[in-house]
Amino acid sequence: MRRSFLGEFEEIVLLVVAACPAEAYGVTIWEDVQQQTGRSITMSAVHATLYRLEEKGFLSSEMGGATAERGGRRKRFFALTNAGVRALNDIQEVRSRLWQAIPPGKFQLIGFGS
Repeated sequence: MRRSFLGEFEEIVLLVVAACPAEAYGVTIWEDVQQQTGRSITMSAVHATLYRLEEKGFLSSEMGGATAERGGRRKRFFALTNAGVRALNDIQEVRSRLWQAIPPGKFQLIGFGS
């Protein structure tokens, strides 16, 4: 299988799904992404990303039962797959290596972190 790379938003959505203490579904993921990033994001952007991550094999989903509060509609619950966990671990390792490679004082030299 060829390796699929994640975009920034895909990584954020995967992390939110991983961090969900309960079952992760569209609305909770959408709310958490907005809360964690401080961005205003459309629900359709989240749904498109969830389905794309599922196609890449990083998420799986299953339909829950119909509820009266949703007018008889069912929720689709998302969960990380082993490939999703590996992708997040790989990204974390790369980011850690890059952050550790920044020479001490580098940010002060360019006017940050005074």
